[in-house]
Amino acid sequence: MSTQTETSHVLKGKSDTVSRQVQQLRDRLHGTLVLPRDPDYDEARRVWNGTVDKRPAMIVYCADADDVVAAVRFARSIDARVAVRSGGHNVAGLSVCDAGIVIDLSRMKQIDVDADRRVVRAEAGLTLGEFDRATMAYGLATTTGVISDTGIAGLTLGGGFGKLGRKYGLTCDNLVAVEMVTADGQKLLASDSKHSDLFWAVRGGGGNFGIATAFHLQLHPLDRELLVCSVLYPFEQARAALRFYDRFARNAPDEVSADAAFVANPSGERFFSISACHAGPPESGLRVFEALMDSASAADCRLERVPYLQIQSNGDSVFARGRRYYWKAQFLKSIDDGAIDAVTSAYERSPSPSSLLVFQHVGGAIARVAGSATAYAHRDANFDCFPVAIWDETGDDAVNVQWVRSLWEALRPYSCGGVYANNLGDEGDERVKEAYGENYSRLASIKRQYDPDNFFRMNQNIAPA
Repeated sequence: MSTQTETSHVLKGKSDTVSRQVQQLRDRLHGTLVLPRDPDYDEARRVWNGTVDKRPAMIVYCADADDVVAAVRFARSIDARVAVRSGGHNVAGLSVCDAGIVIDLSRMKQIDVDADRRVVRAEAGLTLGEFDRATMAYGLATTTGVISDTGIAGLTLGGGFGKLGRKYGLTCDNLVAVEMVTADGQKLLASDSKHSDLFWAVRGGGGNFGIATAFHLQLHPLDRELLVCSVLYPFEQARAALRFYDRFARNAPDEVSADAAFVANPSGERFFSISACHAGPPESGLRVFEALMDSASAADCRLERVPYLQIQSNGDSVFARGRRYYWKAQFLKSIDDGAIDAVTSAYERSPSPSSLLVFQHVGGAIARVAGSATAYAHRDANFDCFPVAIWDETGDDAVNVQWVRSLWEALRPYSCGGVYANNLGDEGDERVKEAYGENYSRLASIKRQYDPDNFFRMNQNIAPA
């Protein structure tokens, strides 16, 4: 297949013009340009969620911010659709597009830790595992998630939940500055003192305002091992265990992050699990976890010190790259009896033994930041709750998607409203507005200032005001 044929649905012009423009871009790049005829194209277009099967016209692997500028200017010159990719973990597959250009930052992995100032400059291609390993070499960390091959860029721009969030705030709360390429192909640095409106918007507003090429983040001292208490309950005890979990989590000190989930083993036997870690002195954690260990007759209970890096990769085996995923999320302030009945009975009917129903513990330091301080708005929630369908066969798509939607609808009456932008699928404009609540109108105004043509629209899109 010729280069002209491969890109003709993106580049509108004569074939010699097509070839010349593509070659000029290739010559300008420090990174790599992948086209559909290239042997590594099929691997290059894949993302984490196996349900996503899109065929971009080209993938630009950027080596530095200048490559990002070149890719943006090239795409603008031909009026091409653009998707931006770092880790490729977006559940809706918005980091790749059909018949457009993928600007891929996954090879931009420079990281510089200033241990004295406790700050780090981290390029956007880093995964969470790479980031955590680099900072923990100095006994320092900041809030990141627990699937190690997630990209740091998407996590940070959407807010950033993680085990340290209740103690140190969201990832975006620890953002000091961000280096960006704007929709007109300009490089800038946004912070509280420079482009402060843009800095406000990218702390939760996602990829709507430009391409983040590097993040400057605050770090915090952290022991290399944390105390972890894990409790597994038989399914018949799930209702009582979930009531206990609600009370325990809502009253836990900031040092405790206690996530919970309905899970099943490969044979389909169902359980309810709580996994809590303590980011503080072990003796304090022991006192807190006494109640958790004594809460019920558990199928399994473990109290141990676990390396932080291991905690941060605990989700890897469950969320393996290439399986098929679908979920819908919503926030809860508490888990009352109606919600408990809804989720317990619904999980009993999950069609795949790999599927989960997750309660992610938030609150703490996250809640002590004003809802208008950053684009991330929903500071008053205590739990992010979402059913996660995980399966492997294409023929099982419909039944798994329907299970998630039904469970989500059953839980809807007990939600406090809103949704975490990083947990949004392809759910429409109204759900995007729910993610930002009262901050949406300000975000739309900032979008008009920095991206009036909505060039960056392959995301949870905020339309320019």
